[in-house]
Amino acid sequence: MQSVFICDYIRTPIGRYGGALSGIRSDDLAALPLRALKDRHSGLDWEAVVDVIYGCSNQAGEDNRCVARMALLLADLPETLSGTTINRLCGSGMDAVLTAWRRLAVGEGDLAIAGGSESMSRAPFVMPKAGVAFSRQTSIEDTTIGWRFVNPLMQQKYGTESMPETAENLAEDFAISREDQDAFALRSQQRAAAAIASGTLRGEIMPVPIPQRRGDPVIFDTDEHPRATTAEKLAALPAPFRKGGSVTAGNASGVNDGAAALILATEAGARRHGLTPLARITGGATAGAPPRIMGIGPVPATQKLCAAQGLAPGDFDVVELNEAFAAQALAVLRQLGLPDDAGHVNPDGGAIAFGHPLGMSGARITGTAARRLAAGGGRRALATMCIGVGQGIAISLEAV
Repeated sequence: MQSVFICDYIRTPIGRYGGALSGIRSDDLAALPLRALKDRHSGLDWEAVVDVIYGCSNQAGEDNRCVARMALLLADLPETLSGTTINRLCGSGMDAVLTAWRRLAVGEGDLAIAGGSESMSRAPFVMPKAGVAFSRQTSIEDTTIGWRFVNPLMQQKYGTESMPETAENLAEDFAISREDQDAFALRSQQRAAAAIASGTLRGEIMPVPIPQRRGDPVIFDTDEHPRATTAEKLAALPAPFRKGGSVTAGNASGVNDGAAALILATEAGARRHGLTPLARITGGATAGAPPRIMGIGPVPATQKLCAAQGLAPGDFDVVELNEAFAAQALAVLRQLGLPDDAGHVNPDGGAIAFGHPLGMSGARITGTAARRLAAGGGRRALATMCIGVGQGIAISLEAV
């Protein structure tokens, strides 16, 4: 097994639903970070890339037909490169990184691209084919997020609750108060605001020109989902997903657009291609969890990863935990034995502030963790996230 390193990472700013990136086709959006990496590494031998692996959760609209392959062609990478698209729902982008890591680790090549993309704004409505000839009935399903074309047996055996409803289940099962959820959400917003103001994230975000009907394009270069708020404003929001519930728009992640890509290389590959490693990938794991509390998935995934490496959750100096919901994040932190307000967990804020473009998020938090280690943030980093239908995924990194 060869050592594999993350050598570069770049992403678009994250757009709000219907926001700055909503006018960009899904396949064009996926191509943006690939083109940026190509421009940044003009001397790289792109023919040496063993594969371009992208995560994407939807794949029902403009991101169909293997968006990874479409993106690399649209980014003017060599036609000889192959591309594949992974769908592990919310964990797709992280699974892409782990898949690229495994391919390089076993010696299939010395250079790979991994990433993820999602345009939730442009997710289409879809219709089923008629079940009988000359049918006069049909239905329309929204592919933006969550269940569609529900299997009655799945409903009977496991339930098909929406993502917010699973967060309500976690809040109830793990006795997580509305006040604690809102406090967590406020910290996420405050940390994100501080990171944006200090320029901490500038090195990972590429500017995106947004064409206008008249005049020059507008340059979009700052995440637009974070919003200024207060504890009082968060407390005043309704909890629409369950009577007497505690999950709100303020303590949940957003519905968003964005794309990210990373360059992975072996030690020999980094030398050969003149790349500077940010961090070494040391392991990865996936695990299943009950679908009704899908958000607990990072716990068994992290425990499996730690067991394989002889580590404990407290051994990581940086933790990037995808904040699908505050209730979910708090349940995970408490089960892993980490404080609610741990300073090393999402130190620059998380998905409650930045948003959650499904296929992109795993690539984003992995790249962010690698950059923090490279900046002297410690020796070990963990990135982990929950996945719809009840799964978790985790990846571990080490400073170089």
